[in-house]
Amino acid sequence: MIVVTGATGNVGRPLVRALTAAGAPVTSVSRHAATPPEGGKHVVADLAKPAELDTALAGAKSLFLLLSGDLHALGANPADIIGQAAAGGVRRVVLLSTLGVVTRPHGPTRIAMRGLEDVVRESGLDWSILRPGGFASNALWWAESVRSQNVVAAPFGDTGVPIIDPTDIGEVAAACLLQDQHNGGVYELTGPAVITPRQQTAAIAAALGTPVQFHEQTRQEAKEGMTANMPAELAEDTLDILGSPSPAEQRISPDVEKVLGRAPRTFADWAADNVAAFR
Repeated sequence: MIVVTGATGNVGRPLVRALTAAGAPVTSVSRHAATPPEGGKHVVADLAKPAELDTALAGAKSLFLLLSGDLHALGANPADIIGQAAAGGVRRVVLLSTLGVVTRPHGPTRIAMRGLEDVVRESGLDWSILRPGGFASNALWWAESVRSQNVVAAPFGDTGVPIIDPTDIGEVAAACLLQDQHNGGVYELTGPAVITPRQQTAAIAAALGTPVQFHEQTRQEAKEGMTANMPAELAEDTLDILGSPSPAEQRISPDVEKVLGRAPRTFADWAADNVAAFR
């Protein structure tokens, strides 16, 4: 049995699809009741609560660990999950980390994530670590304004990074969960090309078959919008990356192709697959 945490999210759903297509038994875990991905069984569990974690991990041999909100909650210690999983019989863990542990290692959340990576390495389990950069699905922040006004509003219109389709992350995770050759692998996951917000807007317009305007926000305007959904410190951190990406954050990694044997999907591919969200 393979347990997938964060199973109803942008990475978890394609991961469950890939595992199910490969014939693997899957338990999908989410903190809240939601429409589960097709395939296997679904368990609602708060992984910050040990009893619920035991229920979710019952009979599991592999674990995909995604640090969703429940694992950042007050009193939660994600490192404990690794020990609890191992004690319960899990033999393999794939951790969804972040490229930021390498490119911007000094932020508090990235220091914590790097510590969790070390726990995984020292756990005695088979393990793989995935470090994606920016997600194509972050463009869903623009869906409401595209639907209502045919406008994308974002800062730094002509500065880009090689964002990745979460489906590619899910498929890489599936390979790491199913194939021994990836044990001990640390994979940096990016898309195939640097793409700017203005170029993303053009790709969304092409998918829709209708013009979409791009409005370049000031940094302050963007921060005000972002802090409605995240702490101000995280908004500032995100804006630092979007506005002044380092060479390492703009580097195109070969790791998706190394694992999957194909190039990563383009943002245009992602926009075409998700065009319904913008209609």
